[in-house]
Amino acid sequence: MINGRCHCGKVEFTVQLSDGIASARRCDCSLCLRRGAVAVTAAKDAITYTAGEEFLTLYQFGTGVAKHYFCKICGIYTHHNRRSNPDEIGVNLACLDGQTPLLPEIIVNDGQNHPTDVGYNGTVGVLRFVAEKGTE
Repeated sequence: MINGRCHCGKVEFTVQLSDGIASARRCDCSLCLRRGAVAVTAAKDAITYTAGEEFLTLYQFGTGVAKHYFCKICGIYTHHNRRSNPDEIGVNLACLDGQTPLLPEIIVNDGQNHPTDVGYNGTVGVLRFVAEKGTE
């Protein structure tokens, strides 16, 4: 179990990740391109709110299947229920204690197409982070 919270600390939770940070991914759907978060995977029932669930607000678009949750006080995206796999959630890696989204490489998933769509690519690329000398 790992603890997580939004920026202002109103929303707090614990989550059991399916594969630790090895599951870290970005997505190229219209929302993820704008929010720029790195998500890690957990089962949909693996998150428990320890404080402030009432401060979460929901955003849905397109088909309305995916559910994106944000703190309504500070605006930080905490997690989402996935359209591609409704049994999973994506958790904002930056919200998890002791974690950073500044990983050396992050796979970028094809979020513009659904896995059942013709033309679905699975992944579309890799983002790389290279630290400046002296900041490692």
